[in-house]
Amino acid sequence: MTGSPADVPPVFATLGCRLNAYETEAMKDMTARAGLGQTVVVNTCAVTAEAVRKARQEIRRLRRAHPDATLVVTGCAAQTEPETFAAMSEVDKVIGNSEKMQPETWARMAGPDFVGKTEKVQVDDIMSVQETAGHLIDGFGTRSRAYVQVQNGCDHRCTFCIIPFGRGNSRSVPAGVVVDQIKRLVGRGYNEVVLTGVDLTSWGADLPAEPRLGDLVMRILKLVPDLPRLRISSIDSIEADAALMQAIATEPRLMPHLHLSLQAGDDMILKRMKRRHSRDDAIAFCAEARRLRPDMTFGADIIAGFPTETEDMFSRSLDLVRECDLTWLHVFPFSARQGTPAARMPQVHGGAVKERAARLREIGQSQITRHLSSQVGRTHRILMENPRMGRTEQFTEVEFGSDQPESQIVVATIRGHDDASLTA
Repeated sequence: MTGSPADVPPVFATLGCRLNAYETEAMKDMTARAGLGQTVVVNTCAVTAEAVRKARQEIRRLRRAHPDATLVVTGCAAQTEPETFAAMSEVDKVIGNSEKMQPETWARMAGPDFVGKTEKVQVDDIMSVQETAGHLIDGFGTRSRAYVQVQNGCDHRCTFCIIPFGRGNSRSVPAGVVVDQIKRLVGRGYNEVVLTGVDLTSWGADLPAEPRLGDLVMRILKLVPDLPRLRISSIDSIEADAALMQAIATEPRLMPHLHLSLQAGDDMILKRMKRRHSRDDAIAFCAEARRLRPDMTFGADIIAGFPTETEDMFSRSLDLVRECDLTWLHVFPFSARQGTPAARMPQVHGGAVKERAARLREIGQSQITRHLSSQVGRTHRILMENPRMGRTEQFTEVEFGSDQPESQIVVATIRGHDDASLTA
């Protein structure tokens, strides 16, 4: 229980997105500085009802494995439904997404009798948070690739999404702080940095002069000339600004891979999702980005079985995969999330949702195979993640038959492929 020796390090379990993983790294640092011992921290995800179920399952498993530890639940699910976790007998503390990123939270927890003397639930109004804590750690990742949080929260209200209520409104890390972080990472030997956030293309809207994501990208590439590779994570293509498009066209150190938040291919479903782009917008963006950078590849999030989706509407999502020439699909069978408008809409039968998701994954696999086949015989610059595996600039996995220098960029010719990766 609390007061246990600090030489028993905290145990962390992370569910959900890359940003959660980033924040877990920050919590590891803060708990170490606080001298916190014999504690289990579960960093939850709230994106679907299934994610919350998995969080509860993980909490029960960890309690059985660590019966004497203080068990703390945090993350988006803790923020959006703290009462769910406070009601679990396995849980000692529930803390919010803002609280988890404050060093004083963990310092107090390391004090004597913390569990007995403070409220079980410490979750404040996330909408009142004005800053994001991107300065707490200098990125994380493999020895070759580091992720840097530059933005948190979201100002949009898509009808299927609970995340704004877990993350709060959009807020940005100032460009100078980001550049300083990346300079330190390059100095430590990282060859690739990935910019990450909840709604990355909204970066800058809350900063003086309201810079755009493209401005940040161009500033990083200018002020950190020794950074070999810069990558941006999931973007909302309708918010892509002129400077970002210029960077795509003119900056070879900006990697030719974009993951797009598309969600559907039918205009009526997009409207019911409260998305801000149309089908034609998505197609036009992909065509323009590929015109500017012919080797560009795309990934995309697509939801199968959104409420009111008919077979004809779904077929337009299948067609969109081909028309945008998407390579890497993240397929989400629709799962009603309590508290969202989509949960109150007429639902598609569960069997149809699963069947549509399977068809999307099938076409997704055919797109991957097509992309892999097109790379055979080409020469790529590959960033090695371990001695036998690296990734191309398009984020395609490459397997080697002999050891390569880990965390370095090697030049190799592609000899073949299997169902998921290239061979060199």
